[in-house]
Amino acid sequence: MNLRKTDRRAFFRIAVASLPLAAITEQPLLAAATTGTGKAKNLKLSCNLYSFNEPLMSGQMTLEQVLTFCAELGFDAVDPTAYYFPNYPALPEDNYVYQIKRKAFRLGLDISGTGVRNDFTLPDPGRRKAEVALVNKWTDLAARLGAPVLRVFAGIGKELPANYNREEVTGWVVDAIRECTAYAAQKGIMIVVQNHADFIQTADHVLDIVRRVNSDWLAVNLDIGSFKLGDPYEQIARVAPYAATWQLKENLFVDGREVETDLNKIMQIVRNSGYRGYLPIETLGKGDPREKVPVFYEKVKKALAAIG
Repeated sequence: MNLRKTDRRAFFRIAVASLPLAAITEQPLLAAATTGTGKAKNLKLSCNLYSFNEPLMSGQMTLEQVLTFCAELGFDAVDPTAYYFPNYPALPEDNYVYQIKRKAFRLGLDISGTGVRNDFTLPDPGRRKAEVALVNKWTDLAARLGAPVLRVFAGIGKELPANYNREEVTGWVVDAIRECTAYAAQKGIMIVVQNHADFIQTADHVLDIVRRVNSDWLAVNLDIGSFKLGDPYEQIARVAPYAATWQLKENLFVDGREVETDLNKIMQIVRNSGYRGYLPIETLGKGDPREKVPVFYEKVKKALAAIG
């Protein structure tokens, strides 16, 4: 069948319209639950700038200097967390935001995302409302910066608030994230919830939240180093179809024991999930990131090339 472009569009509209409603609605609204096989050429390496947390927070390096370092190393993108901008949690001046945006562009770097530190598990409704306002404020910033996703937490504590059960607290989290995604949709920004070994400790925890929010504007920031219970590879594979960005780390936890990440296995999971997009890396622990980041970057590049 040789369809012109306009004919093909009409064909697909008719084909979709003819599908049973159940065939559409039974799927999660989250379009990021991808199918198919991703290819290495569809994957790009980004640097989560938490890797440079110590020099950034101490003033040893500026954000502009870190961007230059990442560009010279060969990264496709960077992911600068909100607290590396002046006056966080208040928003920085627009001229500073646009200066960083211009700097990244001139260096050939994309902005793959940014993120905030929030807590939707607070018992006080007023404080939860303030956390939603924080996320919405930085959603505006993400749009001005050109970041397609904003990373958020469900809650930053491992323990449940006194006198509340997990189901109740999950309800608060779902309601808060639903508000955030509704606002983010108006700005063209995706909210990505990060599993961070806090309120979210397992694949079941994160998938429960994603499915209950049920928004095309919510996906997962898949942090491979933060599944600390059971088999992390099995949990990563389950969550991978819902990921819109990642955090690749040097180590992960197998049955609670910290071991070096099998990057070849991780890349196979990425490929099998059909993921396409940025793969941010993040180095942790002691040591100069100007030495650690290049080493891990080369290891990830090698593993990425192996699935090509």
